Amino acid sequence: MTNEEIKQLIALAQETGVAELEVQRGENRIRVKLAGSNDYFPVPAAVAPAPAATVGAISAPPASSDPLSDPNVVLIKSPIVGTFYEASSPTSAPFVKVGDSVSVGKVLCIIESMKLMNEIESEYAGTIVAKLVENGHPVEYGEAMFAVRPA
Repeated sequence: MTNEEIKQLIALAQETGVAELEVQRGENRIRVKLAGSNDYFPVPAAVAPAPAATVGAISAPPASSDPLSDPNVVLIKSPIVGTFYEASSPTSAPFVKVGDSVSVGKVLCIIESMKLMNEIESEYAGTIVAKLVENGHPVEYGEAMFAVRPA
């Protein structure tokens, strides 16, 4: 693992608010734990690390202000630990994109946990203002995945 990949993992942990993150490639293993975090979220051994090419900036709409600072925006959080997938297959279009309108019950993503594919549905009707997790990356219980501005 290169220094640049390690810096990207640290930046990803800071941007997503994950308290601790562990990645293993072969015999190499790295654990990133943010300072000041007393929360403990175990990383399951079954979660495969994402390829280095997918580590990068988190999708957000181009705007002059941060949509997450808007008090009207609600976060849709992961109900389970697993791997986040934005589509039903690698060749399919994402369930939702930033700017899409969603209704209650609309499938937003799939989280693979213990070899089971779990469809995650919207709890709110509104507009997706930010996607906070990259496709194929692990998510923790309670981690914010989408920001929605309710209708």
